[in-house]
Amino acid sequence: MTYETALEKIHSLLTFGSRPGLSRMRELLRRLDNPQDKLRYIHVAGTNGKGSVCEMLSYILTAAGYKTGLFISPYITDFRERIQINNQMIDKKTLADAVEKTYPVLEQLRAEDIIITEFEYVNALQFYIHAEAKCDIVVLETGMGGLLDCTNVIKPPLGSVITTIGLDHTAVLGGTIEEIAAQKCGIIKNGSAAFTSRQTPDAMKVIEETAARMNVPLIKSEDINLSVEECSLEGSRFLANDLNCTIKLAGRHQIENALTALAAIFYFRNKKLLSLSDEDILDGLQNAANPARLELLCKEPPVILDGAHNPNGVEALKKAIEEFLPEIPLTCVMGMLADKDTDTAVSLMDGVFQRVYTVPVDNPRAMDAETLAEKFRADGAQAKAFGSALEAIDRAIEIAEAESGAVIICGSLYLAGEVRPYLLEKFN
Repeated sequence: MTYETALEKIHSLLTFGSRPGLSRMRELLRRLDNPQDKLRYIHVAGTNGKGSVCEMLSYILTAAGYKTGLFISPYITDFRERIQINNQMIDKKTLADAVEKTYPVLEQLRAEDIIITEFEYVNALQFYIHAEAKCDIVVLETGMGGLLDCTNVIKPPLGSVITTIGLDHTAVLGGTIEEIAAQKCGIIKNGSAAFTSRQTPDAMKVIEETAARMNVPLIKSEDINLSVEECSLEGSRFLANDLNCTIKLAGRHQIENALTALAAIFYFRNKKLLSLSDEDILDGLQNAANPARLELLCKEPPVILDGAHNPNGVEALKKAIEEFLPEIPLTCVMGMLADKDTDTAVSLMDGVFQRVYTVPVDNPRAMDAETLAEKFRADGAQAKAFGSALEAIDRAIEIAEAESGAVIICGSLYLAGEVRPYLLEKFN
């Protein structure tokens, strides 16, 4: 089977959508000889920051010499970003071989009227591939929620990590922070440990009650002594429990993500669950990368790509803009999915940009560019809809060069995936 055929088979399952529940996943894995049971995990859930936390954990573990699997979603430009070993995408042949060996099981299940979704199958693939590769540990990011997310078929992991919780996927996870937190806490298991980022009081209460009820130790990022020495669009330097850390991920929210990863790493080291030196930790943090998260793709003029698509993410982007680009004329290029909280995103950005260029996103759930522009205009902003994201970006860069301004491209990771290759080629 070719790589292209393998991708076609995977994406053919997209039509079945997202369907919460674990029974289908368990049956699929049972027929694949339960590869998930052959691995150790760090399981990560949350609304924002989980991708960055997963990357940091993976880089630290790899630096320490562990053969480290990584599963993240969504990908930005290449499907294989989702399944990595030692921070490298699996090769095309590995994916093609895995699909060739496992896809007949899906067809058998379909004949029995058990329909597997794309996300379920991709999860099964990563379990299968990481088990075949005999990874020492897998950093496993949930897709949506936690309790009923199809990653949640594993035995108690080394640790369950809950990153910042906010309002997203409310139609599935619930309309309140407490309801969403309860879903995220579904990954916390007896015989393990739990770790959390800073949270709102409502979210923290749910996490604390869950950990207490399950008799699981809870370690918080805020328990780490922090002293920030430098923070810029090129990264940050800070002391964490007297460890002099550097990260190249930009924004103060990434310092919080680093502290969350460190809370887990320090615990595993102290409990002798993993062997990790200070050098391993520092090396991993310094090398960790996560594209389209406040990513500075050009310095002159500043061009920033960010996948912020929910209120928490937009708020973090806004704070970073206010801190790092004060009193600079800003042009925003934005495309969003219609099922996201566009009204809050527009409201949060009130007064931040001199102009907004709205663009289409290549996704069936995309909001029409003119509809998004109208939302900005109704809020008093100068907005123009473009038929092409690349055309809007080129125009925004021209203006930024002319007025010594900056360009912010945001609103969706799907948009980021479309335009990032173009921007990398343009600026390199």
